[in-house]
Amino acid sequence: MKYRRLGKTDLNVSVIGVGTWQFGGEWGKAFEQDEVTTLLGRAKELGINLIDTAECYGDHLSEKLVGEAIKGERANWIVATKFGHTFRSNFERNQLWSADDVLKQLDASLKALQTDYIDLYQFHSGSDEAFDNDDLWSMLAEQVKAGKIRHLGISIGSNDNLHQTERATEVGASAIQVIYNRIDRTPEERVFPSCEAQNLGVLARVPLASGYLSGKYKPGDTFTKEDDVRSRHDGEGVQRKLSEVARIQKEEVPADIDMAPWALAWCLQHDAVSCVIPGCKTVEQVESNASAAALDMVASEHPQAVSLG
Repeated sequence: MKYRRLGKTDLNVSVIGVGTWQFGGEWGKAFEQDEVTTLLGRAKELGINLIDTAECYGDHLSEKLVGEAIKGERANWIVATKFGHTFRSNFERNQLWSADDVLKQLDASLKALQTDYIDLYQFHSGSDEAFDNDDLWSMLAEQVKAGKIRHLGISIGSNDNLHQTERATEVGASAIQVIYNRIDRTPEERVFPSCEAQNLGVLARVPLASGYLSGKYKPGDTFTKEDDVRSRHDGEGVQRKLSEVARIQKEEVPADIDMAPWALAWCLQHDAVSCVIPGCKTVEQVESNASAAALDMVASEHPQAVSLG
């Protein structure tokens, strides 16, 4: 495993993290506690130290599963979660952005995670109107001083949201989370340059493009399960993506490398990226994700690279 400093923070994050939206039940599978404990246990064995979750992945369900899984080993993990939504039903959320509402969400997340602090607490894909709320950021700054939060971050909903990115330092945020992968390179144009100028850490979410870059799917495949988020994607758009993935696999991925780790390592080539946070449903997927760190594409002399001894 390789590690990079998360921007200007004191957090040295593994270049491969664990995304946990799937634990909330919206990716075609319901998880039991022992499954999550096994997955995160294997991730830890492989050197992964960052978990990204959210209060709205289920009704704090993902957080509860994570909290129980890492109970007793909290100090070994960097835990990132998010605020701004509460779970209503599959793919439906309530929007709650006031300072009072977010404080309640923070306390509920701490309880679910069985911890007294969150390493990275992120504004979660909210509008610019919700973002431009001085009372919200003042309250969050107070929680940082109180020790409930170590660092603040912003998970931008649009890959080109320069407004929130450029205000990150002003509101006390140290990291940006954004969709970035081989078939969606939008952040390279404006968001990444702003992150580099402010020395913000970058978490690349959806690095496998919702599984399209896993190498498992071919043109013509469809997603029909009602509890699989990909079933909600535009059918023609899905086929365009699958055709592009097939081209990439043929023309860019070396014959001796599986596509999924290649796609993760591809993201990590960009100097702005601190960590990728793919999801996982099996131990085999955890191992495949972790293997990306060893590919030659992931330079050990990366600007943010750190040695943990």
